[in-house]
Amino acid sequence: MSTNELNAPLAAQVLAFLKVETATPTLDTLEKLLAAYYRTVPWESIFRIVRRAEKPTPRWPAQFWQEAMTRGGGGTCFESNYAFFALLQTLGYHGYLTLNNMGESIGCHTAIVVVLDEQKWLVDVGLPLYVLLPISSRGVMHRSSPFFHYAVRPDGGELAAHYQIERWPHPKRNAFTLIDEPVDDDTYRAATAADYGENGLFLDFVIINKVINNEPWRFNMAERPWALNRFDWGQKMDTLLEGDAAIAVAEHFGLETAVVQRAFALTQHNYPNLT
Repeated sequence: MSTNELNAPLAAQVLAFLKVETATPTLDTLEKLLAAYYRTVPWESIFRIVRRAEKPTPRWPAQFWQEAMTRGGGGTCFESNYAFFALLQTLGYHGYLTLNNMGESIGCHTAIVVVLDEQKWLVDVGLPLYVLLPISSRGVMHRSSPFFHYAVRPDGGELAAHYQIERWPHPKRNAFTLIDEPVDDDTYRAATAADYGENGLFLDFVIINKVINNEPWRFNMAERPWALNRFDWGQKMDTLLEGDAAIAVAEHFGLETAVVQRAFALTQHNYPNLT
């Protein structure tokens, strides 16, 4: 299992950044940390695209959090969940990291399992899931966030440690298959490094998600015409981009403009008809 933690000064800075007061590990505090995270740190490919071009190695938690606090950065599931889990372990939470499947894609998605009062809770800032989800092999567990309803559905039988994570209203109801088995630190770090390789995900186009003013927003370079997408219970509303798209994306999502422009320059040729 991971023993990855932040040093005390950095942990204090991160809590101040998230505007969450430190406290004894409880479900209530964990919910506050999760809600603060997805409203403050984006799920995005931009910093990874630039990192790969400059130095194709992972951004481990200290760098991840520094970039979040100073440049508006975030990440995709491997780095995001690893950084969030480092914070949780520093604060005294107990749990483990998992490697999970999305359809036929094996081991492509990560998540955190936290154990509180003998109950397992699924925590995932790398999708993100907008609420903590209880895990139980005894039956389907339901919970809702301000943006989706969720279900954790055990597969049972020989796949007793497998759970289908569902969300709705969403065009893809099945989010992923949770494999509730702890992953050791070396294995997780190796998978994170591999995600910068030839088969790394989300490295050929700019995509970003963030909750802004209590509304989920997204930009996806692979969709045309380029627009800022706002979501309201499954309904997508588009604001077409005019002028310099990179600047507009940086300003809307609160990222450093230069790094967004660099990511656009590195990937825009992949979508020549989307200008």
